[in-house]
Amino acid sequence: MKEKIKKIFKIIFLLAIISTIAMYWYDQYSYYFGGYSEYSTACPGYSNVAVIKIQGEIVTYGTELVDSEGSETTVSSDIASSETIIGYLDEIEKADNIEAVIVEIDSYGGYPVASEEIMNALKRMTKPTIAVIREGAASGAYLVASGADKIYASEMSDVGGIGITGSYLDYSQQNKKEGIIYQQLSSGKFKDTGDPDKVLTAAEKEFLMRDIKILHEAFVKRVAENRGLDIKKVEELADGSTMLGQDAKENGLIDEIGDIYDAQKWIKEELKIEPEVCVY
Repeated sequence: MKEKIKKIFKIIFLLAIISTIAMYWYDQYSYYFGGYSEYSTACPGYSNVAVIKIQGEIVTYGTELVDSEGSETTVSSDIASSETIIGYLDEIEKADNIEAVIVEIDSYGGYPVASEEIMNALKRMTKPTIAVIREGAASGAYLVASGADKIYASEMSDVGGIGITGSYLDYSQQNKKEGIIYQQLSSGKFKDTGDPDKVLTAAEKEFLMRDIKILHEAFVKRVAENRGLDIKKVEELADGSTMLGQDAKENGLIDEIGDIYDAQKWIKEELKIEPEVCVY
């Protein structure tokens, strides 16, 4: 009888070991098999902090680059697509294993709508979001950063650039010297506004500046709301210039001087999470 009980206990012990090992490997590698919704498909199951990189110009969708033979395609590393980044954030929001998000930014902006889309996606997150500014986060990239719960930057980072530009080169005088004549064939007086081969009229400039002012006011309003700053304060800062990290901290545009390791330290100390980082 005793021998039978011993055998039963050995079997139970062996099954427990097998079950533990199986669960360990499932936890780490289940994302390879069928993309289980409770895990991020880009991160192993043991990861708990996701890092998303925002580098280059911010656009609404990615541009594929065809290789010299016209077959394989890759996405340019010089752009940050809101479509792609929002997809990452949505996946992270659903992943049970990811408890916080670090958005690593090195960008001098891009298109207004794309920047706003990423900002809004960060604000929708129920998990803590931390922006880490590297070389710079200016214009639309700063708008993105402002959507995070906490912002870090180096003392040497460029931060801010709150403003809108639609400036462009006017080649009309050069064309005139070279004997090139612009033939206007458009159905409305504003249809070819901003064409670099023609002179911008006073009415066209007024029309463009109207929209630039609207975008500027929207930018200022969103930064003020996101950072909890008085709108008058942000209006004073919104001259289009950037400032270095320490000035940005003193003006409330960032929270701390630091890098991604300081962000991880904050996660560990404040969120009581031992960071196991994966990078998208």
